[in-house]
Amino acid sequence: MTTTPPVTPETVFTYGAPRLKFGDGASDEIGFDLSRYGDVRRVLIVTDHGVAATGAPHRIAEGIRAHGIDAHVYDQVHVEPTDASLEAAVAHARATGPWDALVAVGGGSSIDTAKAVDLMLTNPGELMDYVNAPVGLGRAPAEPLKPLVAVPTTTGTGAESTTICVLDVLSLKVKTGISHAALRPSLAVVDPRLTLTQPPGVTAAAGMDILCHAVESYTARWYTSSERKRPEERVPYCGANPISDMWAEQAMRLLAGAFRRAVRHGGDTAARGEMALAATFAGLGFGNAGVHIPHANAYPIAGRVRDFRPKDYPGDEPMVPHGMSVALTAPEAFRFTFAAAPERHLRAARLLAPDREEPSDPAEFLPGVLIDLMRDVGVPNGIGAVGYGPGDVGALAEGTMRQQRLLATAPLPVTEDDVAGIFARSIELW
Repeated sequence: MTTTPPVTPETVFTYGAPRLKFGDGASDEIGFDLSRYGDVRRVLIVTDHGVAATGAPHRIAEGIRAHGIDAHVYDQVHVEPTDASLEAAVAHARATGPWDALVAVGGGSSIDTAKAVDLMLTNPGELMDYVNAPVGLGRAPAEPLKPLVAVPTTTGTGAESTTICVLDVLSLKVKTGISHAALRPSLAVVDPRLTLTQPPGVTAAAGMDILCHAVESYTARWYTSSERKRPEERVPYCGANPISDMWAEQAMRLLAGAFRRAVRHGGDTAARGEMALAATFAGLGFGNAGVHIPHANAYPIAGRVRDFRPKDYPGDEPMVPHGMSVALTAPEAFRFTFAAAPERHLRAARLLAPDREEPSDPAEFLPGVLIDLMRDVGVPNGIGAVGYGPGDVGALAEGTMRQQRLLATAPLPVTEDDVAGIFARSIELW
């Protein structure tokens, strides 16, 4: 569990973020915002059936048309996108284009689908050319993307702030991603009113994604612990740094007061606003520092699902929602990483549960805080509750080890045996 000090330590960290518009009614101004780009005449709005049923995408389309811009709604996004669903969205956009800009309205699924559509409308090749290695070729976009406005309707993914597009590769039963600074949306429009339609199960799963974004970025390896990179080698995830720490801490403070309230009382507008702000803050942090073991574990948990159907999500096919899949191994992952940065794990626990008495074993503080919260908001009790058993541990660990982009940000080296142990101890958490 020791980390070899770098021969030539890094001295530079990077920070990037989209333009941001936050507050009740912010989504009413998207037409005006698009009109400022000057050459935007046709806009594709990307969403899913459930969000479309709320009327929000069509209201946004009407507001865009009021500014003389043609707007069309595509509502076939697959919740938890797959390579097949992304290719279908790209095919639709190509057949109905050209488009001058895209607007994503929904959760991370809609925003990530819009990122993939934008990438493939503007750059040559196939989708798998751009998927992270070793699953795909990891090619970087050669051409600039079109303007993308991201409008989250869930409080959790932070996709409106990040450079990542997440997808399931069906043939490999693995969840992976496309990662490049060009994928970061041009404008993030966060309107807390749009999150009022989130049912409790979605609020809980998405909220755990906020929490893990904040805690993982806060406990990620410090940026100076890496070997110094050449300018062309720099990637969006550069490790924990003073700016990402600020966003992560603020997100955890907000979660401490708002998370349980938002799940139990969906109409609590103050709690919804605080959760939207926490999601934004966490996205601004982890989108630069990075995430690590819980997110790496989440990809095979979601990608290898058999028959689990979560409450308050579409029931037509099995799925483990992203935020839920991240949470299921988080307590054990943070037990494992505690020794690498004890003070950071303790600080995170105090921010999330300021009134909780600290246990005699400090390594148990953060896992205990997380388990209490998961029980309170209705997250399943470990990976066993979503259909996995001891016989699945090896395959899950193998899937995690494919996520080297994420594991590189972990605060200590991670072997396949380490990951297998985390999965085995996460079959049941309480």
